Amino acid sequence: MINLISKLLLFVLIVSAYSSLAAQESSEYQRLAEIAVIEQKVMMPMRDGVRLATDIYRPKGDAKVPVIFSRTPYNFNPYGDGEERTRTYTSAYEAVSRGYAYVVQNERGRYFSEGKWDILGVPLTDGYDAFSWMKDQEWCNGKIGTYGCSSTAEWQMAVAALDHPSHAAMVPMGYGAGVGRVGDIYEQGNWYRGGAQQMLFTAWLYSVQHDPMAPRLPEGISTEDLRRLQRFYDMSPEYPRVDWKEGLAHLPVSEIIENQQGPKGIYEDMIQRKPNDPDWYKGGLYHDDMVLAVPSFWFCSWYDVSITPNLALFNHARKNAAPDVRDHQYLFIAPTLHCRYTRATENTIVGERSVGDARYDYDALIYGWFDYWLKGEKNDVLEKTPRVTYYTMGSNKWQTAEQWPPAAAKMETYYLDSEGGANSLYGNGKLTTTMPKTDRPDSFTYDPHNPVMSYGGNVCCTGNAVEGGSFDQQQMETRNDILVYSTPPLAEGVELTGSVECTLYISSDAKDTDFTLKLIDVYPDGTAYNLDETIQRVRYREGYDKEVFMKEGEVYKVDLTALSTSNYFAKGHQIRIEVSSSNFPRFERNLNTGGNNYDEAKGVVAHNKVHHSAKYPSQVRLPLIRN
Repeated sequence: MINLISKLLLFVLIVSAYSSLAAQESSEYQRLAEIAVIEQKVMMPMRDGVRLATDIYRPKGDAKVPVIFSRTPYNFNPYGDGEERTRTYTSAYEAVSRGYAYVVQNERGRYFSEGKWDILGVPLTDGYDAFSWMKDQEWCNGKIGTYGCSSTAEWQMAVAALDHPSHAAMVPMGYGAGVGRVGDIYEQGNWYRGGAQQMLFTAWLYSVQHDPMAPRLPEGISTEDLRRLQRFYDMSPEYPRVDWKEGLAHLPVSEIIENQQGPKGIYEDMIQRKPNDPDWYKGGLYHDDMVLAVPSFWFCSWYDVSITPNLALFNHARKNAAPDVRDHQYLFIAPTLHCRYTRATENTIVGERSVGDARYDYDALIYGWFDYWLKGEKNDVLEKTPRVTYYTMGSNKWQTAEQWPPAAAKMETYYLDSEGGANSLYGNGKLTTTMPKTDRPDSFTYDPHNPVMSYGGNVCCTGNAVEGGSFDQQQMETRNDILVYSTPPLAEGVELTGSVECTLYISSDAKDTDFTLKLIDVYPDGTAYNLDETIQRVRYREGYDKEVFMKEGEVYKVDLTALSTSNYFAKGHQIRIEVSSSNFPRFERNLNTGGNNYDEAKGVVAHNKVHHSAKYPSQVRLPLIRN
């Protein structure tokens, strides 16, 4: 009897939940239907005959309107559960009520779209062909703006380089996985940092790449059938949930998805690519030899996985975009996690740290931008909008500048120093403006089977493996394989805004290893909040087009990929950096063998040293703004 009652209660709860969802969808749909013409599952043809599933929401009447276009690998089917789906009607209503057509489309091979999926939805011509199709519609005024965060943003840059005449403006947000190579940064879509794999893509691809055995709808299916099917069947597989804290620990890394009985796909190919593999230059990534030709409003976050390459791309666009759009590049930086702009509150907590009231009227900002470029409104948006708007943590305030970094930021060099015992929070490491005279290197043992575990950080998409944001690092700093270097308590406050550069002089008894760096704000009570982090695989210290291994007893210079932030260190605080050889599973472990790493299951212990002296001036260069 008890089991029967329990089953009945469960049934009632399920029915109630679905009824509530249906009512919400009905309400949102009806509100939108009052102002919009709704056309769902329009199969937009590409030049090779493949058709992409597209939903169109446009104002009623005969007026020609501009388009806000969102292209995504995610499921936007409004019939069903999930934030991405229930947001469709809300986003469409906002756009249509402001006089825009809102068009959302699945990349090829995703859900109802035909073809074979590849990351970033290549070929690039799909974006170009979509622009051509939309601008020829009788309801379109010929102006198209692209908009979205993360995977709905990352495809925009490479397509913008194709210079379609109707692509009038773009708003990429959290767009780092679309950045391939910019200058000396070779992240290849966030796959790498300093030549070490960022493990977020292992977890992400588990549930995104297609299982080749999964059923597909027949090509050529009619729009009428698709509209009927979408109400009860959306081709969205429910992969079993994975405990990624355990899952990402599996070795070799090439078999992680297979070990979870996940689908085989592009992961098995991508994991074998080196940072400068020719295949990175054949897909949908933007590289710095492509000429951006579109006015762009770039949105970034301090605790996003890709803040440094994002800022590098903005500066690259300011200098190297098509001449007529170089001055039409704007930047906005929020103190949030990946794509969490609108989740800021009166007391915004990022991880454990409060960064104050970080709210902002994003709709006014973005639609003001689109109104100018797509509607031709004379709203003075270019004159009224600062070139750069950024949030400074610590002082917890929005600031503006005419360039990045702000002109007031001046690089100051701080040297690593110790008495040979910078190990842990209790060691004698220090950051000083005076170069050490005697080399008393700091030594530590790095065991890839007992790595330093990630705690907070600038990350996304790793499931339960890493929680992003700022967390007190004190407990982590009790490990002897973390070297800790701190300034004395500051006699007066100082703002650090820009990119932190780091040069280490290192040695090891291993052929290859990694060196990691964290930037920390230490409060007077000892609380140590992380700001940004980076890593460098030593074999790539001379460039990503070659591998150069170490010899025991020799000292090597290693320049790490820059860190980026804006933080006010108040009086009494300390500026701290941590140096180690692992930050796992934020970054893949180096097994220290000098082998491929991706196909290896056993590592060797490395005995690593950081040298600091006049001959080996290990240092960080800090962009400081002093009153």
